[in-house]
Amino acid sequence: MNNLDATDLKILLELVKDPRVQISELSEILGIARNTAQARLRRLQRNGVLEGGGREIDLAAVGYDVVAFVTIEVTHRELDAVIAALRVIAQVLEVHEISGRGDLWVRLAATDTRNLQSALRQVLRIKGVIRTETVLALHTHIPYRTGPLLARAAEVQAAAPRGARASGPESPIM
Repeated sequence: MNNLDATDLKILLELVKDPRVQISELSEILGIARNTAQARLRRLQRNGVLEGGGREIDLAAVGYDVVAFVTIEVTHRELDAVIAALRVIAQVLEVHEISGRGDLWVRLAATDTRNLQSALRQVLRIKGVIRTETVLALHTHIPYRTGPLLARAAEVQAAAPRGARASGPESPIM
């Protein structure tokens, strides 16, 4: 787990709750000295636990290095209940309602394959889940990003005539 202690994990949890938290606030919330909070944040960044300017957490560095994508087929009248049940499973990172084969797409993180199996069994025990299909991620080549999309939106807006709002298929802003 990259030698993270309880204070490190509390810092990460506070950053998840409020990515814009100031170091002085963080030290007050956790009851630690400001210098301690700042040194801990620097160490977490240096060790690669915090990425992307210090607000994105590398789950592998925290011990969750298995990522799986699970397609779930559900009984439609149970959809809301299934989503609510997925919300309480700690390993569930995100849930999307999808079209095509299956009804929900879930991204899970696990510490190892046994931990993944345990999470998948939890999913299968949810009332309304008919079946699942799981695919393991072997490597992330392009992590979640928004920069290129925002850059494109800025280009479109800059090219639009002054006072006119860009619209149409080239515009990502509607």
